[in-house]
This record gives sequence, structure tokens and C-alpha cells, in this order.
Amino acid sequence: MATPVVSGVLAGIGTSHLAASYLAAMHCVLPVTFCTVFAVSATGRIETVSAASAYGNTAERTAERYVAQRFDLLDPNMAWLAARKLPKRAQLWLGHQHAEEVADPAYRAACYGDVGIRERASVLVLLPTGQRAAVSFYRSLAQPDFDSTDFRLLETHAALLADATAAHGRIAFAAREAVEPSLASRLLGLSLREREVIGHLLAGKTAKEAAREIGVELTTVRTHQYRAFRRLGIRTVKELLSAR
Repeated sequence: MATPVVSGVLAGIGTSHLAASYLAAMHCVLPVTFCTVFAVSATGRIETVSAASAYGNTAERTAERYVAQRFDLLDPNMAWLAARKLPKRAQLWLGHQHAEEVADPAYRAACYGDVGIRERASVLVLLPTGQRAAVSFYRSLAQPDFDSTDFRLLETHAALLADATAAHGRIAFAAREAVEPSLASRLLGLSLREREVIGHLLAGKTAKEAAREIGVELTTVRTHQYRAFRRLGIRTVKELLSAR
């Protein structure tokens, strides 16, 4: 592995620009447009979200939609990892999807069609604890398909990307625990109805679905959500899911 690639990947660990570091590093050997890093706990909690684009903040906005609409539940990478038997030691695979292979139209539009993405190649990681992660690199419609040479390069760097992602997750978890109490203890400060609404959001439901489940108007759910978010010190569903 080239030294600039290794140092570039490692430079993102513990920072807010993890995917940007991966993207810049891999650009040395692999032309790509986007990079995303998603890590999910054994319970399905999204723990790491990082995205970067070669142009603007398109990837970041796409990642926000991915989290807000819980596309991880439809993502072939995450669904495949979730169905695997837990290994005795960390396991790595390479994943590959073209846009037309994604079955759900909303997910396909948000993460491929609307942003001009042709396909992605991914390093998939499953740990004995049940934690799973995907480091994905995307090519636009203007770029050629990934070929065998590209996959050999990705395979060469797979362990490096997996180890860096795991290290980033450990650092982020330790930092979060050091500066704020767990979400469970913070939820105790909410009203019963606010906790009920937050519970539905944490389960992956939309505000509209939560209103239907609780049996109240959508505006009522929005009010409780706003008050709860203000008390929890967060602003978005993405922040809520990251705080779990």
C-alpha cells in the first residue's frame, strides 16, 4: 500500500471528516465521486455516519436522508450483514451494487438517481459483537464501471479501512460518553408523551407513523417532538439516532 493512502486514511480517525479522509486517500489509486461510512450496532443503532463528495456537500445531504428515512433497513449491504451468523473473529467482504439493482424506489432515487450515482463498491465488516459497518465508494454516471483492477485495489486496502473505521468508532464512543450522560438517563427528564414519541422515532418510525400508532394528530406529535428535542439538546432525528 502506498504511504499517502495509509496516512490519508489514518488522518480521519477520531475526526469529523472521516469519509473525506478516506475519499482523498483512495483518490490516489481509485477514481471515485462519493465516500460514505456507516456503522450500526448489534441492536440496529446507527453509531457512525460520515460522508464526503468530490463536489460540494451532496454526499452529506444524501447521508442525512439515508439516516432520517432509515434506509439502512433497506440497504442491501446492511441487510446482508444483519442476516449473517456472528463470526468468531472480524470478517471482511467486498460488496457491489448498481443503481438498478436497488429494489426500493425511494432509496434508489435518494442515494443513486437524484445525485447521479451509477454504482458503489464497499468494504463490509462484521464483528463478533454483532457490530457491522460499510465503507462505500461511489462512481457517477460520467465514470466507468468498477472493474477487476478496481476491486483488487479495494481488497488490498480493505483491512486498513476496516481497522480505521473500528478505531474511529471506539474513539467517538469514548468521547461521547465522557461529555454527556447516556440517552436513557436523559429521557427520564421528558414527559410520558414525549418519551412515547421519541420511542417511536428511535424504532425507525416517521412522525406520521408515530401519530397513527399513538392515535393523535400529526401536529401533536410534531409538538412533542420539538419539545423533547429541545430538552435533549438535539435538533434532528439523525442526532437522536446517533445519541443512542
